Amino acid sequence: MIIDSHCHLDHFSAEDQAEIVARAERAGVARMVTIGTRLHQAPVQKAIAERFSQVWCTVGVHPQQSGENDIPSVADIVATADHPRVIGIGESGLDYFYDKAPRDVQQESFRRHIRAAREAGLPLCIHARDADEDVARILAEEQRAGGSFAFLLHCFSSGRGLAEAALAMGGYLSFSGIVTFPKSEENRAIARDVPLDRLLVETDSPFLAPVPLRGKRCEPAYTVHTARVLAEVKGVAEAEMARITTENFHRLYAKAA
Repeated sequence: MIIDSHCHLDHFSAEDQAEIVARAERAGVARMVTIGTRLHQAPVQKAIAERFSQVWCTVGVHPQQSGENDIPSVADIVATADHPRVIGIGESGLDYFYDKAPRDVQQESFRRHIRAAREAGLPLCIHARDADEDVARILAEEQRAGGSFAFLLHCFSSGRGLAEAALAMGGYLSFSGIVTFPKSEENRAIARDVPLDRLLVETDSPFLAPVPLRGKRCEPAYTVHTARVLAEVKGVAEAEMARITTENFHRLYAKAA
């Protein structure tokens, strides 16, 4: 069994969702997590997770959307996460590539999500793009100020420095279809050095379809291709990579059952 630790099923129609979940199961991707990007849309994520026993969800505000409304309070995030199918907080973090929200707003939102994750006892799913130094700094500052918290750097495409900083703080790294791209030598080199017990896999669908499906609309079934490449990179069998990443998922997302 493989788990797609990060997808966006709300980007698909209700009819498509049923077909996508069925195709994932047939491919051996038995579970998946649909990720929140706007807190006011949390009911949508929850409804999808309630509809399909194979799906869990997270709630939070994506950094690109963090400037659309007032930053939610820690209490609001925690209250929104109080649901049996919500297993994590996020995605939150920093995105300086698109800069769709002011950087100070992104940073304050990120800090509140960290504090909410700690208070709720749920892992934080982190989006990091072109903001390695600030992501590492804020993670370290919040850990020093309030204690450790569980977190995952999703769709990892950052530099080695952030990977090493996150691992030193107890974090996990999830790799997407990017690791399969021909020009992603650095991404594969970083994945090669990540301890086996800190690896997860994902699609980030409907984005970033892996090789050999580049150009297609991505979906959770395609997680198998990313897992296959990670197995090659780490020098283990595909079945072993599936077992390892599934065990890691359940260790991080302890609420998932």
